[in-house]
Amino acid sequence: MKKLTKKAAEMTTKELAAYIDYSVLKPEFTEEQIIELTKDGVKLGCATICINPGYMELCEPYVKGTDTMLCPVTDFPFGTSSTKSKVEQIVAKYDTVKEVDVVANFGHIRAGKYAEVTADIKACVDAAHKYGRELKVIFETDALTEEQVRKACHCAMDAGADFVKTSTGFLTGFDAHGATPEIIKVMQEEVGDKCKVKGSGCIRTREHFLQLIDMGIDRMGVGYRSVPVVLDLDK
Repeated sequence: MKKLTKKAAEMTTKELAAYIDYSVLKPEFTEEQIIELTKDGVKLGCATICINPGYMELCEPYVKGTDTMLCPVTDFPFGTSSTKSKVEQIVAKYDTVKEVDVVANFGHIRAGKYAEVTADIKACVDAAHKYGRELKVIFETDALTEEQVRKACHCAMDAGADFVKTSTGFLTGFDAHGATPEIIKVMQEEVGDKCKVKGSGCIRTREHFLQLIDMGIDRMGVGYRSVPVVLDLDK
């Protein structure tokens, strides 16, 4: 949990932007749109641009030499590929990558196959850490019970993950709640100081964004339409 020295409402736009992983993940985006949104995230000073692995080379020139990094999303959005496939995506050699997001096999979480979940995450953690990268593990919390979320947190901790994360934003067949204060609190309770917490999904208002910061959240994934809203730039 991030220790705060001031309330979110007192932070500058730049300080607030540093909480954001700018989501540029929609499969229908053209290369021109991806470049435009990447440049926007860099201009704002967002922590990272979350990008599909196939567009890493396209976007690298626009983040080099800036405070904004690229964050490839691994096995997104289902988490059901083999561990080997996930690892191969994680170890791709890019200088602009300090963090990687990976989707846990949340079908396995739902089935109670926690040993398999932990082993899968650990292989991904080991690959990320070998290259000096932090790993964020996405649980897809809207598909899980609270008990399953708590147990998944322990899988991630046991595997040595750096972050636990709520959602992909691409789940279908379930009600979309995303990074509610309630689920963020559950995750913070379980991980304590062992992991950082990233919220994503349904962060669309400035009030929600500031509330999560004041709760001590470490990072948030925010979609391109909502970034100007949460940063209060739509004036």
